[in-house]
Amino acid sequence: MPMKELIEEIAKALVDKPEQVVVTEVEGEQTTVLELRVAQTDLGKVIGKQGRTARAIRTLLGASGMKLRKRFVLEILE
Repeated sequence: MPMKELIEEIAKALVDKPEQVVVTEVEGEQTTVLELRVAQTDLGKVIGKQGRTARAIRTLLGASGMKLRKRFVLEILE
């Protein structure tokens, strides 16, 4: 499963308005940046208390990236 779809599925499972979840992939030479946009009211759900949920998603990305030998960065945009 491509990383973009993985992040999309995780975010849609967390939010109240899954139709507003948008993930944009910006490819670089060594790093791929995944930009996640959600509804303003769902921002807290994706970030979690003290950033725990966002950190967990980033950990999944890092582990998956190791297997693919590529670096992924998650940016949560308002």
